[in-house]
Amino acid sequence: MNATFHFGLILNALFFIFYGIQSLTSQMMTEEFRRFGLTDLQRKLTGVLQLFGAAGMLTGLISPIVGFLSACGFTAMMFMAFIVRIKIKDSVAQSVPSLLFMLMNAWLALMFYNLL
Repeated sequence: MNATFHFGLILNALFFIFYGIQSLTSQMMTEEFRRFGLTDLQRKLTGVLQLFGAAGMLTGLISPIVGFLSACGFTAMMFMAFIVRIKIKDSVAQSVPSLLFMLMNAWLALMFYNLL
Protein backbone atom coordinates (compact mmCIF):
# COMPACT_ATOMS: atom_id res chain seq x y z
CA MET A 1 0.00 0.00 0.00
CA ASN A 2 1.33 3.40 -0.92
CA ALA A 3 0.97 6.83 0.68
CA THR A 4 -1.60 8.04 -1.88
CA PHE A 5 -3.80 5.03 -1.11
CA HIS A 6 -3.52 5.60 2.65
CA PHE A 7 -4.25 9.32 2.32
CA GLY A 8 -7.26 8.73 0.07
CA LEU A 9 -8.60 6.00 2.32
CA ILE A 10 -8.29 8.07 5.51
CA LEU A 11 -9.70 11.22 3.87
CA ASN A 12 -12.61 9.20 2.50
CA ALA A 13 -13.32 7.55 5.86
CA LEU A 14 -13.22 10.92 7.65
CA PHE A 15 -15.62 12.41 5.11
CA PHE A 16 -18.12 9.60 5.60
CA ILE A 17 -17.80 9.72 9.41
CA PHE A 18 -18.61 13.43 9.29
CA TYR A 19 -21.42 13.01 6.77
CA GLY A 20 -22.82 10.00 8.65
CA ILE A 21 -22.99 11.97 11.90
CA GLN A 22 -24.55 14.90 10.07
CA SER A 23 -27.13 12.60 8.45
CA LEU A 24 -28.18 11.38 11.89
CA THR A 25 -28.12 14.67 13.80
CA SER A 26 -28.35 17.72 11.56
CA GLN A 27 -31.59 19.55 10.84
CA MET A 28 -30.02 20.77 7.60
CA MET A 29 -29.52 17.14 6.48
CA THR A 30 -33.10 16.31 7.46
CA GLU A 31 -34.25 19.10 5.15
CA GLU A 32 -31.87 18.00 2.38
CA PHE A 33 -33.18 14.43 2.46
CA ARG A 34 -36.73 15.77 2.21
CA ARG A 35 -35.63 17.84 -0.78
CA PHE A 36 -34.18 14.65 -2.28
CA GLY A 37 -37.60 13.02 -1.85
CA LEU A 38 -36.28 10.56 0.74
CA THR A 39 -37.78 9.58 4.09
CA ASP A 40 -36.38 10.00 7.59
CA LEU A 41 -35.82 6.25 7.69
CA GLN A 42 -33.74 6.47 4.51
CA ARG A 43 -31.76 9.39 6.00
CA LYS A 44 -31.05 7.45 9.19
CA LEU A 45 -30.16 4.30 7.28
CA THR A 46 -27.82 6.31 5.07
CA GLY A 47 -26.11 7.80 8.14
CA VAL A 48 -25.65 4.40 9.79
CA LEU A 49 -24.34 2.86 6.56
CA GLN A 50 -21.89 5.73 6.19
CA LEU A 51 -20.56 5.19 9.72
CA PHE A 52 -20.26 1.42 9.25
CA GLY A 53 -18.73 1.93 5.82
CA ALA A 54 -16.13 4.34 7.20
CA ALA A 55 -15.25 1.80 9.90
CA GLY A 56 -15.00 -0.84 7.20
CA MET A 57 -12.67 1.32 5.15
CA LEU A 58 -10.34 1.74 8.13
CA THR A 59 -10.62 -1.97 8.94
CA GLY A 60 -9.49 -2.53 5.36
CA LEU A 61 -5.99 -1.54 6.47
CA ILE A 62 -5.94 -4.87 8.33
CA SER A 63 -8.43 -6.90 6.30
CA PRO A 64 -8.48 -5.86 2.62
CA ILE A 65 -11.71 -7.78 1.89
CA VAL A 66 -13.59 -5.59 4.39
CA GLY A 67 -12.10 -2.46 2.81
CA PHE A 68 -13.00 -3.74 -0.65
CA LEU A 69 -16.63 -4.37 0.34
CA SER A 70 -16.89 -0.97 2.02
CA ALA A 71 -15.42 0.83 -1.00
CA CYS A 72 -17.82 -1.04 -3.32
CA GLY A 73 -20.73 -0.07 -1.08
CA PHE A 74 -19.70 3.58 -1.09
CA THR A 75 -19.26 3.49 -4.86
CA ALA A 76 -22.85 2.28 -5.22
CA MET A 77 -24.11 4.79 -2.63
CA MET A 78 -22.45 7.71 -4.38
CA PHE A 79 -23.74 6.54 -7.76
CA MET A 80 -27.26 6.59 -6.33
CA ALA A 81 -26.60 10.02 -4.76
CA PHE A 82 -25.52 11.31 -8.17
CA ILE A 83 -28.67 9.90 -9.79
CA VAL A 84 -30.85 11.56 -7.11
CA ARG A 85 -29.10 14.89 -7.72
CA ILE A 86 -29.73 14.61 -11.46
CA LYS A 87 -33.35 13.55 -10.88
CA ILE A 88 -34.12 16.61 -8.73
CA LYS A 89 -32.28 18.82 -11.23
CA ASP A 90 -29.52 20.05 -8.92
CA SER A 91 -26.78 22.15 -10.48
CA VAL A 92 -23.54 20.67 -11.75
CA ALA A 93 -21.74 22.16 -8.74
CA GLN A 94 -24.16 20.38 -6.40
CA SER A 95 -23.93 17.09 -8.31
CA VAL A 96 -20.19 16.78 -8.96
CA PRO A 97 -19.09 15.92 -5.37
CA SER A 98 -21.14 12.70 -5.41
CA LEU A 99 -19.61 11.80 -8.77
CA LEU A 100 -16.09 12.49 -7.48
CA PHE A 101 -16.65 10.39 -4.36
CA MET A 102 -18.05 7.60 -6.55
CA LEU A 103 -14.86 7.64 -8.62
CA MET A 104 -12.64 7.87 -5.53
CA ASN A 105 -14.35 4.86 -3.96
CA ALA A 106 -14.16 2.90 -7.21
CA TRP A 107 -10.40 3.58 -7.20
CA LEU A 108 -10.13 2.52 -3.53
CA ALA A 109 -12.09 -0.66 -4.34
CA LEU A 110 -9.65 -1.44 -7.13
CA MET A 111 -6.70 -0.80 -4.81
CA PHE A 112 -8.20 -3.10 -2.17
CA TYR A 113 -8.95 -5.72 -4.82
CA ASN A 114 -5.28 -5.74 -5.80
CA LEU A 115 -4.42 -6.56 -2.17
CA LEU A 116 -6.65 -9.66 -2.10
